[in-house]
Amino acid sequence: MLLLGWEECHRVYDCLLHVDIRESKIWVQEDRTEAGLATELMGLGVPKEDIVLAYHAPYKRPYTGFAVG
Repeated sequence: MLLLGWEECHRVYDCLLHVDIRESKIWVQEDRTEAGLATELMGLGVPKEDIVLAYHAPYKRPYTGFAVG
């Protein structure tokens, strides 16, 4: 999801949500949604093992409870 355009005299360009699919896993690159995409995906039945919180550094991912990559 991308905010793009103009607000009065100011340019608006902001990435709210960025997701990639790699090797059958959902890589959440950026998530600024209120509920959190990972939470929404789990509510739809996607297992935590198929979701990578890529906005966390690789050394932190093993502690998230989600896939590491």
